[in-house]
Amino acid sequence: MNTTSNASKHIDGFEDTVKDFWVSRPRRPRHGRKLAGVAAGVSNRYGVDPAVVRVAFVVLTVFGGIGLPLYLLGWLLFAEEGDETSGAESLVGRGRSSMSKGFALLLCVVLVPLSGWAFAGSWIDGGAFIGLALVVAGVYLLHRGRGHARRPEPTGFTAGYSSAIGSAEQGAWGAPVIQAPAEWDALGADPQGWRMAGAAEPAPPPPTEPSPPPRRKSKIGFATLGVALAVGGVGAALAVGGEPWFTPTHVVGLVLAVLGAGMVAGSFLGGGRGLLWLAVPLSLLGLAVGTFPTEDFRGGFGNLHATPSSAEQVLPRYDRTAGDIRLDLTELSGTAPVETSLHNGAGSITVLVPRDADVTYTCEASLGNVDCLGREGAGLNTPAIRGVDTGTAGTGGLDITLTARAGAGNVEVLRD
Repeated sequence: MNTTSNASKHIDGFEDTVKDFWVSRPRRPRHGRKLAGVAAGVSNRYGVDPAVVRVAFVVLTVFGGIGLPLYLLGWLLFAEEGDETSGAESLVGRGRSSMSKGFALLLCVVLVPLSGWAFAGSWIDGGAFIGLALVVAGVYLLHRGRGHARRPEPTGFTAGYSSAIGSAEQGAWGAPVIQAPAEWDALGADPQGWRMAGAAEPAPPPPTEPSPPPRRKSKIGFATLGVALAVGGVGAALAVGGEPWFTPTHVVGLVLAVLGAGMVAGSFLGGGRGLLWLAVPLSLLGLAVGTFPTEDFRGGFGNLHATPSSAEQVLPRYDRTAGDIRLDLTELSGTAPVETSLHNGAGSITVLVPRDADVTYTCEASLGNVDCLGREGAGLNTPAIRGVDTGTAGTGGLDITLTARAGAGNVEVLRD
């Protein structure tokens, strides 16, 4: 059941291409796979380096969330080598599959919330829809260009469909139809000798596709690694320097783009497969960085302590990438209103305000504890704490408006 054919048939239009893809969809191999064999099956079907397919799934998962649902869908719809049909078709009684019906049902149950999470939103707005559109376009173009070669035998009811409407030698969409063996003759005569003159001779089997010669390894991996390190270093320097676009998320994305381009080039030139071991953890790092609002946190590293004595000396914004921020407003003089915000990527924020000041505050920590004039919160992505506190003397004191936001660290607003 795992043999392939190079038989081909001219395909016209989008509908024919979709039908032909379904009839000749990839099979999941039993050997050479990492998990379920979806990426290896696509690689074997279209002659693409499996590392490129695996990286595509990882990138689609990190940048949009659609990669994991697509992998589970391939697990359900692609039959394993040696099976009559896929797990999803077996679940509805279309044939036999080595995947149990209970496990196929479990994959269907898991697929629903994962798809909802992917399309509900991610750290890149609309990433799931963009990723799905790219996958559909890529598979369509790939099947149009390489769908005629390396065709697996049809599975399940697809095989019967091909045999019913195909010709004597070739099934629908170019899939081969297995001919019945010649009947046994009791006289021991050659069955071919009973053919009448003029009878059509059987078509010769299609020639097998010669295996391509081994390609010489290139140095594309080392070159890509060097470019990726240079891009990451320059991007990190610009991010620390305060360039608005070069956030940690964008820097990770740039490095991943360089690694992805190197692996795609390596699939044609030979080499670059080792870059996968860097791309996978970097993708996970990008997912973690995207979870926290680090795009608002810049200003360098180290502690920042300030004790302004007038409203004019209070900066509109205090920033740190990593370090502690301590702002002491107890020395303020005058009655001019004060408004400022404090942002810290990794580290604590402490603000001291006068006892009789009227403070309007917003305090938030993605990971850490919050103590804002007696109101407390703790945990991961705790909702922002907002409120107004008039102090010990009631309204009429110095008017202070504060916004304190930390990525990973504690936030405190205290009276002194």
